[in-house]
Amino acid sequence: MLAGWRGVARTAVSGLAWASGCGAKRWVSTSWSPVGAAFNAQHQPQRHRWELGKKTGLFGVPELSCPEGFQEAQEKSLQETERLVKKACAAPPGPEIVMIFDQLSDSLCRVADLADFVKIAHPNLAFREAAEDACRNIGTMVEKLNTDVDLCQSLRKLLADKEVLASLDTDSRRVAELFMFDFEISGIHLDEEKRKKAVNLNVKILDLCSEFLMGSHLPNRIDKHVLPEHIRHNFTVEGNYVQISGLNADSPDDLVREVAYKVFLFPNAQQLHCLEELLTSRNLLAQLVGYDTFAHRALEGTMAKTPEKVMQFLVKLSDKLFQRTLDDFEMMNGMKMKLNPMKSELMPWDHPYYSGVLRAERYNIEPSLYCPFFSLGACMEGLNMLFNKLLGISLYVEQPEKGEVWCEDVRKLAVVHEQEGLLGYIYCDFFQRPDKPHQDCHFTIRGGRLKENGEYQLPVVVLMLSLPHSTRGSPTLLTPGMMENLFHEMGHAMHSMLGRTRYQHVTGTRCSTDFAEVPSILMEYFANDYRVVNQFARHYETGQVGLIGKQVLFVN
Repeated sequence: MLAGWRGVARTAVSGLAWASGCGAKRWVSTSWSPVGAAFNAQHQPQRHRWELGKKTGLFGVPELSCPEGFQEAQEKSLQETERLVKKACAAPPGPEIVMIFDQLSDSLCRVADLADFVKIAHPNLAFREAAEDACRNIGTMVEKLNTDVDLCQSLRKLLADKEVLASLDTDSRRVAELFMFDFEISGIHLDEEKRKKAVNLNVKILDLCSEFLMGSHLPNRIDKHVLPEHIRHNFTVEGNYVQISGLNADSPDDLVREVAYKVFLFPNAQQLHCLEELLTSRNLLAQLVGYDTFAHRALEGTMAKTPEKVMQFLVKLSDKLFQRTLDDFEMMNGMKMKLNPMKSELMPWDHPYYSGVLRAERYNIEPSLYCPFFSLGACMEGLNMLFNKLLGISLYVEQPEKGEVWCEDVRKLAVVHEQEGLLGYIYCDFFQRPDKPHQDCHFTIRGGRLKENGEYQLPVVVLMLSLPHSTRGSPTLLTPGMMENLFHEMGHAMHSMLGRTRYQHVTGTRCSTDFAEVPSILMEYFANDYRVVNQFARHYETGQVGLIGKQVLFVN
């Protein structure tokens, strides 16, 4: 298997030589690795490649070559669900029950998880609407199953049979307990009328969550004549209006950050009403199924367990960080006074930018000279190097088939272990585009599990960032904050690749929500450690290596 992946690497190298031969601009005097070259490539359509080969659907799912395919996919899922429910209810207590429940979970999640990503990220409105409809239908089915008495009874019999329970391995027993926990927090103990009410509340909450999240990504607009002419180019201008779709937190212009902060976060009455209705519905559901608050219900399956423990932790953390936070704000305030003495008061829209400036200063380098050492390609090379040394893992760029990705600038990575072989796939949706949410996040598209035929179902994930495209003059250059976010999200991706379990229900990041952040936060430490950064910081234009020490950055 590994020999095949070395072949992929050779293909990528020859592709780079081909691009160079066609007169594409080279940004460095020394060659990049295939991974670095793929992410530093100048953005341009590659229609000649897309015309080759047979067309497939999104993520290689044949049905999803068109929006109508979501209807077909969800119908197949629901038919499979009906078959598995009957099988579970008829099966005697034993390990097979756990396997059937996990197959049931996988059948629903393979549609719901994929649709959950497509509904917010696909550039085509018809795809987004079809995915939204699939999410709602599958979500409704999940809530109905979580209050299905006959289905619950089949699992309860298993957990009540001490002899059978003792024969289960630790993983099977734990997964069975988690499925029972889902029944319990959904109100399985209630009478039929209250169970129906719980289902309706859950569906309403799903709708309200979707509405609120979609609304939070929408840009706000303002009459362009209200803004000074010299900053309008920082935003999208449509006719007489300026569209502001994010916080522009990394802009060196204080006024740009201020305008973006005030306009993008301006209170929206419709959003506030949606949020109030969402909070009310959550509270009603929690109390209906037996919890004091929604927080008690949401935290029961986490490491923290209760809201009281969360508050104790936050108070203790706040006390310990109080002086350090004051020192940080004093340094940021001093930096702003140095750079903008006429308007030196530190404002809410200043914190991300000036913390990045301070980081660059800590390396004894001008902020404007920091980013050229951290092109997206250089950072991806750094991640590849880090994963190879720590985990024996390499990243290989694959050319997706026609129809497999939703935008031509999406990169597909195969994750390969030196002994285990192919572990899964990461789709990198890193660049800004119209109607794309300005958020950095990780999506599970398909969870890993051991299939009935003995093969392993490979995990598939998407990492979504909101980075600027490369230009004619340079590849995408990352600020300190952008690089930290990239490492954070890649930590989630590695969790998904390495969390290989027999059961889909607990694979990868399908774990306690607070623990799911541990690998990603660990990766942030690597992004901020000069010993790591020292190994991949490289000027995109000259190939010069930045040797970053604790207090100084030397340039060869």
